Amino acid sequence: MEGLEMYHGAISKEQAERILGATGQDGSFLIRDSESVPGTYCICVLFDRYVFTYRLFQVEGNVWKAETAPGVKERLFRNVQNLLNVFKDPDQGIVMPLRFPVKHPQAKCKPPPLPRKPIPL
Repeated sequence: MEGLEMYHGAISKEQAERILGATGQDGSFLIRDSESVPGTYCICVLFDRYVFTYRLFQVEGNVWKAETAPGVKERLFRNVQNLLNVFKDPDQGIVMPLRFPVKHPQAKCKPPPLPRKPIPL
């Protein structure tokens, strides 16, 4: 999880709400540690000035699933990034597609690629 720039670690629900509320953009999201269920994470997404929280679980076989609306078929993913990519699309069982990842302030950014030199012929 630490490799994801939108992972904020052990912040509280209230801190997540402040961070997301400051963006003012529906679809802004972050991932944090669950306060009530050890070893579980939460995806928090802003919609209509309210933060909706969905639990993110790693289940047996090292696959991931996310809590969704009742009646939505459970889906399993090989990694968190695949899960996040699917939840960027509408109608996946969450209130709002994940549109704008809110980076942790200390997230390490990838350095820009080095310019390519032409190969002499």
